[in-house]
Amino acid sequence: MRRTGQPIALYGGVSAVEPMEADTPTEEHWPVSVKGVLSWNGRAVVLRNDRGEWELPGGRLEASDDSPQDALRREIGEELGVDAEIGSLVDSWIYDVEGKRVLILTYACEATQPEVLSHSDEHTDVGLLTAAEFSDAPIPSGYLRSLERALGD
Repeated sequence: MRRTGQPIALYGGVSAVEPMEADTPTEEHWPVSVKGVLSWNGRAVVLRNDRGEWELPGGRLEASDDSPQDALRREIGEELGVDAEIGSLVDSWIYDVEGKRVLILTYACEATQPEVLSHSDEHTDVGLLTAAEFSDAPIPSGYLRSLERALGD
């Protein structure tokens, strides 16, 4: 069934969404993006994308990746310059963004905090935000839910 609207929870419950109009085009195959919740001292790492939103570090799988976890480890290394350990899957949801549907898989991650947190040129900024700061930040609701699940807030 073709749908649109707010994120569809695939892990830990399903939420209802508005049906799409009959003439709305959809992709037959959706991209998959792996994201990580990486935090230190109660602050989670987020990156600002070109839409001005905060998002979790990560990205799409490549043909050379052996698993979603390997893809996430590679992406975190490229985006933040840190070597992360990828833990368990904490959330999965479908994100409708810029006319496309993307399956988001979110994992808990651990890494040693660098002295200076930097970001690649794929993003415009990097931040360490507390749960309270997320409520006022421009961040998609699916990422907020993933953060709450991973951080236990």
